Amino acid sequence: MEIPLDSLIRSESGVGVRIKENAAQRIKDSLGYTDFTLQPEFESIDDEILSYAVARMIVSCLNDRMIMDRLARYEAERAYHFLQTEEPAKKRYVAQSFGLDSDAGEMRVIDYVGLVATMKDAKWRLVNRDVRHGMVRILAGEYDELLRERIRVVIRSQLPLDIPGSIAMRLRPYADSVSVAYQEKILEQYGEVDEGSYPPCMEAIIRAVSEGTNIPHTARFSLTAFLHTIGLQEPQIVEVFARAPDFDISRTMYQVEHISGRGGTEYTPPGCQTLKTYGLCVNRDATCKDVSHPLSYYKRKKKGRKKETTESAAQ
Repeated sequence: MEIPLDSLIRSESGVGVRIKENAAQRIKDSLGYTDFTLQPEFESIDDEILSYAVARMIVSCLNDRMIMDRLARYEAERAYHFLQTEEPAKKRYVAQSFGLDSDAGEMRVIDYVGLVATMKDAKWRLVNRDVRHGMVRILAGEYDELLRERIRVVIRSQLPLDIPGSIAMRLRPYADSVSVAYQEKILEQYGEVDEGSYPPCMEAIIRAVSEGTNIPHTARFSLTAFLHTIGLQEPQIVEVFARAPDFDISRTMYQVEHISGRGGTEYTPPGCQTLKTYGLCVNRDATCKDVSHPLSYYKRKKKGRKKETTESAAQ
């Protein structure tokens, strides 16, 4: 049956509104994984399919790298969850449709490396694999995880979609609701940005920028990734670098957008050990001794400052 998706999106009542609301909720769920079982609204297969299609359109309207990444990972996790209960023949069919042959027992090195690039478990590193004649051996139990990653890669590679302006206008309220939910999620994790809780290494980089020091790329990258992760928007990050005497807005905006995710990769700030390697671990204090990442420092220091403020107010 042909489903008029365009008419559905333009609809301001009934099934059209329900599908758009379900699609927006689907994205919000992706910001923090919940139960992968079908929600009551999705008991209809048509609703399930349409909400997925519209969700892709909504995130494309937002064109936010991290939100698109979250949706792709969420959909891959859902597919993985449901595939666990499918018959082996159907799982093989799905794997083959995504370019994986679960009967082969091996993959070409070039295909394997590209697929596992973002998988963090050490077992996927090529140095830990059995490689012979340009082929990587794959154990039977590993194909499900590889299929999940392959689904994620395929979904993410298709985003963002090219959305006509008239459709984007119809989806704007739903996109805005997702954007608000995302900001709330960031605040839930890190709270309001508190400069007084920045780790000494980040404070030192900001001070160097303000004093006109020519800081290395590793410092720019570390600071930008840190500020982006704790919730600063790109213009706010650019403002930090605007304090430098040699500030170039075009170059800085390009660098900030790239590091913040629009360049194709979602970056996070390096850990303390890496910062030591970069020569950026300076002015260590008592809190530094108990953490291994600047984000952990920020959370701990902020929690301590909030406790001090509460105790002072109670006196």
